[in-house]
Amino acid sequence: MTSTVPEPRPGPGGAGQLLALLRDGVPRTRSELAGMTGLSRSTVAQRVDALLACRLIGPAGDAVSTGGRPPTQFAFDPSSGLVLAADLGATYARLGVTDLAGRVLVERQDDLEIGDGPDRVLSWVVDRGRELLAPLESPGRRLVGVGIGLPGPVEHATGRPIDPPIMPGWDGYDVVERLRRDLGVVVAVDNDVNVMALGERFIAWPGVDHLVFVKVGTGIGAGIISDGELRRGAQGAAGDLGHMQVPRAADVLCRCGNSGCLEAVAGGAALVRELSARGLPVRTSRDVADLARHGDLAVVRELREAGRAIGEVLAHVVSMLNPSVVVVGGSLASTGEHLLAGVREVVYRRSLPLATQHLRIVASGTGEHAGVVGAAVMVIERVLSPDEVDRTLG
Repeated sequence: MTSTVPEPRPGPGGAGQLLALLRDGVPRTRSELAGMTGLSRSTVAQRVDALLACRLIGPAGDAVSTGGRPPTQFAFDPSSGLVLAADLGATYARLGVTDLAGRVLVERQDDLEIGDGPDRVLSWVVDRGRELLAPLESPGRRLVGVGIGLPGPVEHATGRPIDPPIMPGWDGYDVVERLRRDLGVVVAVDNDVNVMALGERFIAWPGVDHLVFVKVGTGIGAGIISDGELRRGAQGAAGDLGHMQVPRAADVLCRCGNSGCLEAVAGGAALVRELSARGLPVRTSRDVADLARHGDLAVVRELREAGRAIGEVLAHVVSMLNPSVVVVGGSLASTGEHLLAGVREVVYRRSLPLATQHLRIVASGTGEHAGVVGAAVMVIERVLSPDEVDRTLG
C-alpha cells in the first residue's frame, strides 16, 4: 500500500515534528534530524528518546560509518498503535483494524440496516470491534482511536448526523460521545463518501491533489479533494451530488422531498425500483450489480443510462472544480465498464475542453476497502499531528 504523509512544517519543533519527518518511511540518524530541524543534537536526542519510549519510532539499523562506531538510524513504527475503522452503508457495515500506517490488519462485513438506529448500529461497531481487537492488542500495542463513515450528512466539527434522509433516529445523535464513552479513545466521524475519498487518495492516488470521488450505491454522493485537502463546505454538505437536479427527471419525486434529483433516477434505490417493477429479482443495489456482472442486458442498459445521468451532473462539477481524476466507486461501480461508459460519454462531451484535457475518469482501485482505510486515515492524521504528539508526550 502506498501512503501519503502531510509535509511537516519547516523549522524546529517538538517531538511531534521529528515524528512528522520520520513518517515518510526514510530512516534517519540523530545527526540528520538535527540538520533538518536546526535543533541541537542534545535536544534531538531527548526527543528521539521520548518517541522511542512510546514506541512511535524504533531503531532501523546503522548508517554507513565515516569512521568509528556507525550511528543508529531511526524510523517510524506504525505497529505501535491500532485504529478501529467503520464504513457504514445503508444496508451493510464493514469494520476493520489498521496500524498507524493505514494498513488493514483484519476486516469483516455484515448485513446491517442503518435505519435500525444508532443504538443497535453503534453497539454492533463496539461489540464486533472488541472481537477484532482482542487478538491484536498487547501492552505495547493499543487502540488509539475510532474512525467512522456514515451514509448521510455529518457536521464534521461535532460528528453529529444532520437530518440524514435514510437514517431515522440519527439526527443530531452524539456519535462521538457514545463511542468515546464505550471505547475511551479519540473518535472521528464524517460522511461516508468523504471518508472514501480520503481512503482512495491514500491508497491509489497519493500524489494527486485534485480528485473527486463519486459513490454510486443506494444513493449518490461525492467527496472533493482540492489542493490536497478534503473540502467539506461550511456545514459539511459539500459534495451532495445526488440531490442536484437532472432536467430530464423534473417530475420524479426524490426521498429528500424535492423532484428531479439525480439520485431519484440513477441511484441504486431507483434502479431497484425500476427493475423490480419489470419482474427482475432485485432488492438492493448489490443485487443489481450481481445481475450486471452476469450480463443481464436489461440491467446493463439501465446502468449505462444511469451513468449518462450522473455524467450530466458531473460535467458541471468537472468544469467548476477542474479535478485531475474522477474516481467512481460504490456497489454499482463494481459492475465493469457499463456505468463508467455512460459517465465518460457525457462528461467528455459536455465539460470544458481545458478541464477534460488531462482528466481521468476511472473505477475505484481500492474496491471495498476505501471506506475503512479513509476512516482510519482521519484518526491517524489527528493522533499523529505534531501538536497532538507533543501534548501526549507532555
